Amino acid sequence: MSAQPVEFHPSFAERSKAAIDDPHLRQSFRGAMDFLQAKRRAQFPDAEELGRLRDLGAAIRRYALANLPQLLEQLEGKLTANGVKVHWAETPAEANAIVLGIARRHAAKRMVKGKSMVSEECGFNHAMEAAGIEALETDMGEYIVQLAGEGPSHIIMPAIHKTKQQIAQLFAEKLPGVKYTENVDALIRIGREVLRKKFAAADIGLSGVNFAVAETGTLFLVENEGNGRMCTTVPKVHVAITDIEKVVAKLEHVTVLNTLLPRSATGQAVETYQNFISGPRKPDELDGPDEVHLILLDNGRTQAYSDVQLRATLQCIRCGACMNHCPVYARIGGHAYGTVYPGPIGAIISPHLLGLESTYPLAFASTLCGACAEVCPVRIPIVDILIRLRTEAQARPDAAHLRGSGTARTAGVSAIWRAWSVIYSRLGLYRLTTWFMSRSRALSPTEQGAWTRSRTPLVPAPKRLRDLLRERRR
Repeated sequence: MSAQPVEFHPSFAERSKAAIDDPHLRQSFRGAMDFLQAKRRAQFPDAEELGRLRDLGAAIRRYALANLPQLLEQLEGKLTANGVKVHWAETPAEANAIVLGIARRHAAKRMVKGKSMVSEECGFNHAMEAAGIEALETDMGEYIVQLAGEGPSHIIMPAIHKTKQQIAQLFAEKLPGVKYTENVDALIRIGREVLRKKFAAADIGLSGVNFAVAETGTLFLVENEGNGRMCTTVPKVHVAITDIEKVVAKLEHVTVLNTLLPRSATGQAVETYQNFISGPRKPDELDGPDEVHLILLDNGRTQAYSDVQLRATLQCIRCGACMNHCPVYARIGGHAYGTVYPGPIGAIISPHLLGLESTYPLAFASTLCGACAEVCPVRIPIVDILIRLRTEAQARPDAAHLRGSGTARTAGVSAIWRAWSVIYSRLGLYRLTTWFMSRSRALSPTEQGAWTRSRTPLVPAPKRLRDLLRERRR
């Protein structure tokens, strides 16, 4: 029942076109994005307050990244002292192997999962299924897309692309004894009834982490459905998995970041549930797991961290506001990107996770309008990073900095730029070339590659600027 791990599809243009040609999908996303934008605006009526909060949030994240190695060591020490077992994974395969090792030690057959984009990044469900372990999503949106054999189309609202009719049909087809109903409350109740039985029978609970506090060794997890709390307390073993940049220095920093997170993500003043996890159940406590594990995943993030400009990518708190305001994402949805993290944040983080060679088209899937950067609660300069990635994709071998740099550079494009450089560096040749182009404008081709797919052909002006100025002087 779990979806295959999401991998980048080379035909990004074809996926985008298919999404644009789907009027139901476009209507669904446009309506959802307008709704989320309005809810966010209502939560930030004071522009000055918002500006101060964003400045503070950005400063907190930059401070954490500036001290990341030390904070990770401090986090490990505090968690270990609290009784949490800390694991380090360089790749998704290593992370999956760690979880499989824990599961085998406990002879686990069933696992319930709270919402975790990092587990999606690892293809976790697919790996568990291959090992004969049931891994069931318990977030309602994640449960729906898992039932459909799909990946999430949004990092906050995984099933935002589904209509209630599609969900009703899905439940009727996949869940025994369930009749077709378009009543939303009834659909939610059906999902909850299925999931409640799974919590009690699960051997392991897996969750993500919103922020990991180095000062206290605390894992902070937010949610709205209560399923995360069930996953982290009912099973005997709790495994948390997160990316290395989620660490913050102090507990008080969580207050600021969590003031920004729900208001930016879903337009809520605060989440329904906030979980602070500092260790396994103590002898005098009535509930909680006997074991708690934390897996810290790198998966290419040290590449971003090592570059001063690209390090800002890791400031992200996964609110999804950039997606909600992106005109491209609103038209093509998340699945068209073909990556776990879609939208503007996906375009700048995916090259580090998967390599620029397979993800560089995402950097070009932007109007560079800057809406994403304007709403980012921690002020990530997304547009600047997109431009940098475009440059890296076209980089010469001697100027490459990232894994996959220069992938988009072709012999034809290189020849064109070399010719341009020669022409523009020699005045006589430049004058001759522009004279010829203006006089032979009728020979301009009507098909000009990607430019004319949605634009009129470029045609040189009948007179050069220097000709017009000469005529004016006369």
